[in-house]
Amino acid sequence: MELLPVLSKVFTLMFVVASMLALGFSLTVGQIVSPLRDVRLVLRALVANFVLVPAAAYGIKMIIPIGDSYGTGLLILATAAGAAVLPKLVQLAKGDVAFGAGVMVLLTVVTVAYVPIVLPLLLSGVSVNPLDIAKSLIVLMLLPLGFGLCIKARYAEAADWARPALAEIANVGLMGLIATMLLLNWRTLLETIGTGALLAALLFIVVSFVFGYVAGTSATTKPVLALGTAQRNIAAAMVVATDSFAADPKVPVMVVVVSVLLMALLLPGAGELGKRRVAAQSAPSL
Repeated sequence: MELLPVLSKVFTLMFVVASMLALGFSLTVGQIVSPLRDVRLVLRALVANFVLVPAAAYGIKMIIPIGDSYGTGLLILATAAGAAVLPKLVQLAKGDVAFGAGVMVLLTVVTVAYVPIVLPLLLSGVSVNPLDIAKSLIVLMLLPLGFGLCIKARYAEAADWARPALAEIANVGLMGLIATMLLLNWRTLLETIGTGALLAALLFIVVSFVFGYVAGTSATTKPVLALGTAQRNIAAAMVVATDSFAADPKVPVMVVVVSVLLMALLLPGAGELGKRRVAAQSAPSL
């Protein structure tokens, strides 16, 4: 079993770095920034992710008796937004990938500044080092994306040639990540049965999805924001959970539980959204 944690980390690196490079190779800076010029839409996305979702997590923690440890893990996830998997989810949903990338970058950057300020207010006695969060997010997400955008701008043909291979590597990494996560954490998932943690996690995901959908202003932006708001930044949440709560294993356990459920629900959910979008576009108009 010692091999599984190593494989999980390898698959994580494969998926995140390759997907960010492939995304950079397929877009321009203008395509990513352009949708974010809509100030009203940006504000709605920020409110959904950094006001409504944390408030919902706090309410769920109060309503469902999951205990302080699982509740802490839920609140950590609620404050961390901007996930590397979002562009992949948007792609499966046949949505605007450029807008998805812009939302991902926006939420990731805000998360780095937001978590160290807000989380100590929600959880007394907690101190969070912003450098620890920023380091992993910048190195694994923003730097590969920026490198890919630079290559696309200067060597478009090379970027177009390399993008399919990187997309395949990212897909292999994602499948491997899902498999290793399930193999590593199936006991953890079983242990949470009867504690209310699974119910709280499911309710959190559904409510976050609804908040994101409502925050959208059009048929194009609604599914992107729904997926982007529901899918939390597991990397940032795990950094906080393992560093600040090393003595309480139930806190990172809750992060793991929600991350597994997110994969199990949002990937097929995004695929279903994509099928409906294709069906709607191909249906004859009356």
